[in-house]
Amino acid sequence: MRALKRVLAVSALTVPLVIGAAGIASAQEGLDASWGKGQFIANENGAGIAGAESSVSPEGVSHADFWIWSDDTGVSGAFTGSGATWNQG
Repeated sequence: MRALKRVLAVSALTVPLVIGAAGIASAQEGLDASWGKGQFIANENGAGIAGAESSVSPEGVSHADFWIWSDDTGVSGAFTGSGATWNQG
């Protein structure tokens, strides 16, 4: 039962990552460069997910990375994000 809960938790955490990647893919025309990477694991020791993305578009630049881990001792994680936007006038 615990393994099922871990798989469900990792699945729930993966959905926003997939939606974010779809948003990057549908960026406006013009300058657009993006990179993303994700990883997840679920086994008898725990469950976790990690991801990173960077993008450059006509609106600005951004970078984010995160990780989340869950095991018998609890849940832990971290997030870092940065970005800049500019006006086009």
